[in-house]
Amino acid sequence: MALGKWIGGIFGFINTGSILGAIAGFVLGSLFDAFTDKKEKPEEIFYGSEDEDIKPGKGDTRDDFLFSLMVLCAHMIHADGKIMHSEMEKVRNFLRDSFGQAASTEGNRILLSLFDYKKQQGELAWQYQIEQACKEMMVAMPEEHRIQLVAFLAEVAKSDGKVLQQEIDALRIITMRLGLGANMADQLLSLGGNTLEDAYKVLGISPDATDEEVRKAYRKMVIQHHPDKVQNLGEDVKEAATKKLQEINKAKEMIFQARGLK
Repeated sequence: MALGKWIGGIFGFINTGSILGAIAGFVLGSLFDAFTDKKEKPEEIFYGSEDEDIKPGKGDTRDDFLFSLMVLCAHMIHADGKIMHSEMEKVRNFLRDSFGQAASTEGNRILLSLFDYKKQQGELAWQYQIEQACKEMMVAMPEEHRIQLVAFLAEVAKSDGKVLQQEIDALRIITMRLGLGANMADQLLSLGGNTLEDAYKVLGISPDATDEEVRKAYRKMVIQHHPDKVQNLGEDVKEAATKKLQEINKAKEMIFQARGLK
């Protein structure tokens, strides 16, 4: 029985205290289950160059997915040049609760190896690995799943209590390479915010947008993030998406109130 998606959804919500954690856990768990039902078998990775990717030693599909996920997580964790314990724990806990201790141990080992790789090989080689990881995800995931992947990476960025500009820039690059557009990063990072500035970012518009542009942006967000989009993933995820839509509605109401709109 494929348990990854259910364990990911339940523990993702408990650990992060947010709907994004629940959705990311479920969706990534579903993808993990779909790739293979084989028992996880940690493999050695090797270092490569632009002409030779670093990747799991034996090319196992499950390991390939874990490796690509860890590349993107490592990029977010080290975006500001520091390796924060809280961000590392966010990833380790997610892997442990979603896929088991073996995946957490392997993921941690991959993260440490990636940090070492980046230090030894330099920024150019590192950016190549980010590009390759995004290409893997583009092939493996439909758009709605890629949105939830970015949502998880946003949770990693926010796990130390602050989001620096370097982290915002890193997430923007990832969203663009995943075919989602740079605004998606700002929208997901701003969900749950309490300021008018956050509200505009959630809808992906600037404060000088016209009233019609506000309404259009809101309608687009509702269509894009409506719970019906994830109804095939189960009731837990649908409920989480409903909560997310409530946050979008909250942002809309803040803007409407400030503009005197109805």
